[in-house]
Amino acid sequence: YLLSVDLSHTPLTPIYLLEPLPSAALPDDQSQAWISQTFFLSSSDATHSRGKISLLVYIRVRASTERMSSRMVARRLGSKLLPMFTPAATLHSHATSFGFKEIQEEQKSQMVGDVFTKVASNYDIMNDLMSGGLHRLWKDRLVSKLSPFPGMKHLDVAGGTGDVAFRILETINSVNRRAIEDTLEEDLQEETQVYVCDINPNMLNVGKKRAQERGLGDQGSLIWVEGDAEKLNFEDGSMDGYTIAFGIRNVTHIEKVLAEAYRVLKKGGRFLCLELSHVEAPVFKQLYDSYSFSVIPVLGELVAGDRDSYQYLVESVRRFPPQEVFASMIAEAGFQKVEYENLVGGVVAIHSGLKF
Repeated sequence: YLLSVDLSHTPLTPIYLLEPLPSAALPDDQSQAWISQTFFLSSSDATHSRGKISLLVYIRVRASTERMSSRMVARRLGSKLLPMFTPAATLHSHATSFGFKEIQEEQKSQMVGDVFTKVASNYDIMNDLMSGGLHRLWKDRLVSKLSPFPGMKHLDVAGGTGDVAFRILETINSVNRRAIEDTLEEDLQEETQVYVCDINPNMLNVGKKRAQERGLGDQGSLIWVEGDAEKLNFEDGSMDGYTIAFGIRNVTHIEKVLAEAYRVLKKGGRFLCLELSHVEAPVFKQLYDSYSFSVIPVLGELVAGDRDSYQYLVESVRRFPPQEVFASMIAEAGFQKVEYENLVGGVVAIHSGLKF
């Protein structure tokens, strides 16, 4: 169920809950209901209206309680949540997460930056090892949904290694343009601009090196930009497309990233996000969790000499909102026709939205 719990007693900013709600917050002992995941991402899951705060709560209820009134569940949950929004509780209103750790917002950018500085040189080989090479197919699928075209202006955020940008350019170059006159074709090629924006200069350096190896180093269509996804240095309505692959879960404020994506897109522009997500099938989830926590950090230690960074990786995925919740955040940012596609049972998901 996705329940909106109205907390009308205070206009204060909600806290960031880092753990599932305690059993005391459940409707009653006999309901056999429990909360599997709860996300209050700073103010990103909160809507403020007339001094009220409405929070989106993601809960899972056993089949034996399906007859229970959703309204009753929401009311009882609300009564348990209210004490968490007292002035004392809001002392932690500027906390966020770094994996399973609670940290201050101003610390996250630096800590995430340190992670990617460490992993940059081994980023490609670790992606292949962790996903069995599937990340290549996932990125292909992402670009196929974008439908790149000659002359487009595109922004790929958190794309330092160039994986997505290279695919976009290759797709544009392979488009059948036999009916177009040579002079016009050249003009279109010059007008095509794919911007790769990343906050980490080490990741950008890896991408630039790979571009040189692919013969794309001197291509004017590929532009490298060091920048923050939460504060983009691009004009309003300047981009035909926006992609972000395996990056949005690492930001401090998801809602700011989505707002910036909406701002820079032209009307008719498409937003696409490829991100590690949540597996639903119980047996598969158990296997996936075991692999994530037992194998991936060990791979990081053996291959990259860095266990902690890959421990953060698997923890950060568990902190990321479930597919439906993230879709609601995209819609809240103003996008329409929001949808998502699960790949490999929800190991990753591609979310998309249009700006009208």
